Amino acid sequence: MPITAVIDFETTGISPGCGDRATEVAIVLLDGGRVVDRFQSLMNAGVRIPSFITQLTGITNAMVAGAPDAAQVMLEASRFVGDVPLVAHNAAFDRKFWQAELDRAGLAAPQPFICTLLLSRRLYPQAPNHKLGSLVDYHRLPRTGQAHRALADAEMAAGLLGQIQHDLRTRHGVRQPDNALLMALQRCAKASVSSFMARHAQP
Repeated sequence: MPITAVIDFETTGISPGCGDRATEVAIVLLDGGRVVDRFQSLMNAGVRIPSFITQLTGITNAMVAGAPDAAQVMLEASRFVGDVPLVAHNAAFDRKFWQAELDRAGLAAPQPFICTLLLSRRLYPQAPNHKLGSLVDYHRLPRTGQAHRALADAEMAAGLLGQIQHDLRTRHGVRQPDNALLMALQRCAKASVSSFMARHAQP
């Protein structure tokens, strides 16, 4: 199983293009499907956290006031990840903040992203919905820590990734559900999933 890094951000809003910034980042490094390292830090981006975000995440302005500077945190996060592919639940959101925060720090963001939300929509259309917490409960995976905190959500997304890879092997006969296959599957149209699986099933 290839090395991957599962990432989650907590932020002040939904769009870095509108001035929203990251307040916390966590990364869970997987090797062979096992957690081998973790990175987590609050980050001070010099902006205020709206009260409704504090109610959602529990992250306060006082907490980030004492946190490391955002650029320093992103430098450490970039070094931690290297060129390993990144995985996130609703990766379009986390990719925007990864790229925006690294750009502010003068750093490149070359890593490809794999999205467990898109993969779950392809593989589990019968799920009640495709929110991370709902999918964790649907698969009876363990909940780790407080929801809407970066490390807990990254660890739950890592568990969901493991479930997806397990189901690809055992239910669909995919011998090596590696990063390249996952990225191809998330781009696959829903109507084409069955033919995609047939092409990649082991003989």
